[in-house]
Formats: sequence, C-alpha cells, structure tokens
Amino acid sequence: MTSLFIGVAMMMTAMVAASTVSTLIVADTVGSRLSGFANAAGVLGSAAGALGLGALTARRGGRSALFTVYLCALGGALLAFAGAASTTLSALLVGMVLIGIGNGGAQVARYMAADLYPEDRKAFGLSIIVWAGTVGALAGPTLVAPAGRLAEALGLPELSGAVLAAAALTALAVTVTTLLPGAGRVEARRPGFSRERIGQVLRRPAVATALCAMLAAHLAMVTVMTMTPLQLHEHDHGLDVVGLVLSAHMIGMFALAPLSGRIADLMGGRFAVGCGVALLVAAAAVVMVAPTGHTSTLPAGLFLLGYGWNLVFVGSSSLLSRELDPAERSEVQGGVDAVVFTASIVASLAAGALFAGGGFPLVALAGGLVALAPVPLLLRRGPARTPRG
Repeated sequence: MTSLFIGVAMMMTAMVAASTVSTLIVADTVGSRLSGFANAAGVLGSAAGALGLGALTARRGGRSALFTVYLCALGGALLAFAGAASTTLSALLVGMVLIGIGNGGAQVARYMAADLYPEDRKAFGLSIIVWAGTVGALAGPTLVAPAGRLAEALGLPELSGAVLAAAALTALAVTVTTLLPGAGRVEARRPGFSRERIGQVLRRPAVATALCAMLAAHLAMVTVMTMTPLQLHEHDHGLDVVGLVLSAHMIGMFALAPLSGRIADLMGGRFAVGCGVALLVAAAAVVMVAPTGHTSTLPAGLFLLGYGWNLVFVGSSSLLSRELDPAERSEVQGGVDAVVFTASIVASLAAGALFAGGGFPLVALAGGLVALAPVPLLLRRGPARTPRG
C-alpha cells in the first residue's frame, strides 16, 4: 500500500502540473479555441494507460504493469519539456499522451488496493489510493509558479518549468514502483476470462450504473476544469491565482476520498454516486452564477465539482470491485476507465468551442446537464449479485 500510494501520488502530481501549463501554452500559441487539445492528449494517453495496465496486470502482474506505464510517462515528460521549451506543439502533445499513459495506470492502481481488503472495506481500500491524489492536488498547481521562476532563471520559457518538474516527479514514481512486491494478491492472475463476455458484463445493472455514473461525472468535471486556467488567464490573473483555484478543485477531488470510501461501505455505492451527482449539479450552478469570482466563489464551486466527482468515482469503483468476479476484474475495470477517459476527450475538445462561443457560464451549464445522466439508472435499482471468489 505504501509503494502504491507514493507512486500514484508522484504520477498524479506530474500530470496536474504538466496539463495545467500545456493548456496555456497551446492557447498562447494557436488561440483559445484549440486550447483543449493539450488536455485531450493527456486524456487519450490516460485511456490507453488504463486499458494497457489492466491487460498487463492480467498477464505480468501489478508491479511490472505499473513500472511499464510509469516509464512511458517519464519518456513523455522529457519529450513534453522539449516541446514546451521550444514551443513545438507536436512534441508537447505527443509528450502529454505518454504522460497520460502513466496517469491512466495510476488511476487503475486503486483496484489493486481494493483486492487487499475484505469485502466490507473494499471501498475504503481503494479510496486510500484515490486519496494519494491529494498530494497532486496540493503540489501540482502550486508547483507551477515556482517552477516557472526557476525556468526563467535558467533562460527557459516560464511555462516550461512545470513540465520539467513533472519529469522529475515521474522519475520518482518509476523508482518507487520497483519496491512493490513481485508476488502476492496484488499480482494475482485469474486465467480463463473470455473477452467475448465483456459486453455481457457491462450490461449487468450494477456495472452499467457504475460505468454511466463514472462517465457522466468525468465528462462534467473535465468540461469545467479544462477551461478554468484559461478563464483566469483571460482575466489577467497570474499563475499564483491559477494555482489557488486549481488547488481547491484538486483538494475536492482527492482529499476526502477516505470519507467517500466509508460512505460507500456503510450506505452503498449507489448512495455515494447519488450524493456526488447532486454536488456536481450544485457546482455547475455556482460557476454559472459567479464565473468571475476568481478568489471566492470560483474556488468554492471548483471544490464542489471535485468532491462531487470523488463521490461518484469512489462509489462507482466500489460497485465494480464488488460486482465483478476475480477473473474479470483486471481487464474489465481497466476497460471501464479506458471508456471513461476516451469519452472525456470529446469534453476536452468541446470545452474550448463552448468557451469561445458562450464563455465560462456556458461551459458550466453543459457540465451540469451531463452530470444528470446516471439519474434514471440510479432510480431503477437492479437485482443484487454476489461475485464468486
């Protein structure tokens, strides 16, 4: 658990820092309408990393799988730094894809933790790894300004500093992953799961609810979060304010994860998901009403957006951990994350167009509407199912 926690924390901090400045670099180079491409590149990589980690874990074990995706992320961070330093967008975007691969792997690592806990504490176990994102929430955005000053002192563009810091953090994630055990339940493989059954598995009521809820929450969150740095940038706020607002959002996303885990264990994953949907809608309303409250209402709205996502994420993940048989878990859980990440690419790209067409309030409205998607499934409760093993 310690090695998993530290590796995930380092990887997610690197992703936050790199994605924050990459959006600004693209906006400054080619305009705000295409600024979502930087985040979309990271999300595309995250989808590949989630799917790849699930497949690699089933075949080679958790340690080897995590080491592989984190190593890809390290190469990507170095490439992205070269692109940021020279304003070569192609290198920056390819680098973001590779960093995203590591981020996707870090996200799926929560299920490795869940397998170490008994049935009635699985949600809490996976929430501890989700909680590792708190380090990214606190350190990622706040690294942007000091890393920028360091880059300028070295004669480099200000925004390239955060990408260089991301490379150093990813190297730490690669290193600590070598400390994971080479055998045990974290690495357990249950052969015999046929890929042809994936469609049947995804149609189970609990799995379908988890997938829809996770998808809607991620789309809502990504839509608003992607454009937040640009909203602040266009109102002439510096990187310190960007860091403040994004820190509030990231703290909401990760800091209260153990609380979400306890709620899901005690009240059920569906209850946690319902609470999360309500908070996502409330967050969208706050941002729509006060889109320029950059040091007051906007941090509050972004915090609600983050914690609403967290409740849905932990609640949905607990449904998947309890619903799936051991032989199904690694590939199906990674596949669900891959679907979520892939779909959110659309949100990243659409966010830029929405922002250009109607400003930040229109972006928030779209996010709030998308968040309501799982409500019909939550109201139509399916039969309970006890997984084997």
